[in-house]
Amino acid sequence: MKIRITNKSNNQNPSYQTSGSSGMDLRASIPASIVLPPGQRILVPTGLYLEIPQDYEAQVRSRSGLALKKGIIVLNSPGTIDADYRGEICVILFNSSKNPYEIKPSERIAQLVFAKIVKVNLENSSALDKTERSSGGFGSTGTN
Repeated sequence: MKIRITNKSNNQNPSYQTSGSSGMDLRASIPASIVLPPGQRILVPTGLYLEIPQDYEAQVRSRSGLALKKGIIVLNSPGTIDADYRGEICVILFNSSKNPYEIKPSERIAQLVFAKIVKVNLENSSALDKTERSSGGFGSTGTN
């Protein structure tokens, strides 16, 4: 599948790092470093614009190494980019660590994953079929 992209950044187009990668790395399109204080969030531009086909979405997700090693996560992960959106792709980064984090120009800050969307029609019902779990909530199936 081909996705049309307009790249207004100084960075290369996103690409898969390995043949088995699910996500493409997104890079910060910023003129100078930005310090993200602990417990704060920031909107980081990428300079990228996509033409996503109908019935697809792009999902913005955290990079696992950045999350584990530095505590930097995509706040609304996965962030959804709808097929009809044509604006700049930006990433909401959150610093969950106790240390300031310096976001550098061209740094890989998130992943972009494309997914097929299934549209449904909701049907009102006064009752739902019972299941083994039924209304059991968080942790109702155990913790081990």
